[in-house]
Amino acid sequence: MKLTEENQEKLTIIDKTANAVMWWIGSIPSLIVHTIVFIAAFLLPLLGLVDLNKMLLVLTTILSLEAIYLAIFIQMSVNKSNANIDDLKEDIEDIQEDLEEISEDLDEISEDIDEIQEDIEEINEDDEDDSNERAKNTILKSNVASNKSEIKFLKNQIQNLQNKIDEMGLS
Repeated sequence: MKLTEENQEKLTIIDKTANAVMWWIGSIPSLIVHTIVFIAAFLLPLLGLVDLNKMLLVLTTILSLEAIYLAIFIQMSVNKSNANIDDLKEDIEDIQEDLEEISEDLDEISEDIDEIQEDIEEINEDDEDDSNERAKNTILKSNVASNKSEIKFLKNQIQNLQNKIDEMGLS
């Protein structure tokens, strides 16, 4: 069912109101106001201003209505939390997929680096007399080794992230 713009605005107002009420109910000012109301309600019959039975009837009715509305607001909050948890699970699944893709890409890069290193070694064997070429090859080997180390580090980081996600128990 599609919601019209007006209905969406009303829903937003209802959501905002529900959030505000839930915040207020769980606050110290709410505790103080409720305590004052209860004390006043029980003082009225003691001071002879209201009949005890009438006060209890009114107080019971008010508390019943408040409980009904609180139950509704609490359920709205639970529903919203569940929706947020579902969104979070989807995000974690997307992150896991991305990590797997990155890991596969790193494996491919590592294989490419191995092939480059083999090519450099072949070039070294073919051209041992040229010292400039050797220096270049040494630098290239150093860069390749450095890149391999960085790739291993990244793989470990990915594995650590994967382990943390698994520890969260949401996979």
